[in-house]
Amino acid sequence: MEYLRLSRQNEEDLVRKAIDVLISGGIVAFPTETFYALGAKYDREDALMRLYELKRRPFEKAIPVMIGSSEQLPLIARDVPEEAVRLMEKYWPGPLTMVLKAEEGVSTYLTAGTAKVAVRVPGESFALALVRRAGFPVTATSANPSGVSPAEDAQAVLKYFGETLDLIIDGGQTPGGLPSTIVEIVNGEVKILRKGRMRKVTLD
Repeated sequence: MEYLRLSRQNEEDLVRKAIDVLISGGIVAFPTETFYALGAKYDREDALMRLYELKRRPFEKAIPVMIGSSEQLPLIARDVPEEAVRLMEKYWPGPLTMVLKAEEGVSTYLTAGTAKVAVRVPGESFALALVRRAGFPVTATSANPSGVSPAEDAQAVLKYFGETLDLIIDGGQTPGGLPSTIVEIVNGEVKILRKGRMRKVTLD
């Protein structure tokens, strides 16, 4: 396991390092605009399975993903409603997770058998730099075992997972507070599935 401290000077190097680890099937902990997340490449079944095991996450709970821009949506989602596109244009990048119809072949570890996938473009953070440079979706599940408080700093990640991760990016304290808000478009209307940092989500 590698533990690397993030600075303005080395962000680009650490982004490249994290991408190499993800491509090789590793798991990376990194700061987002809310908490620390555990990242695995969206199509590495071995890494996704390991992620579930590390978090002791029930298999019926889907794992959300992050992308660098809406242009990457076709990799994981299809039949995106026009209302969802409007929300993306209004709120992304930011702590708004959209539940969309999953593209065929997307891992059941990401959909939990629902045929849906949860996705967001993260707000300004190492996470955003990572997914923009990577060009592929990366998991955005919080860096904590299921049922435990999300990690707000790298030391908490280390305490939770020890040497079991491949790389920890220490970007200092994250804002914490509330996680991303999760929404889905149902019959043309915004349905809030989880209240979070974004208090109000409207199509207007």
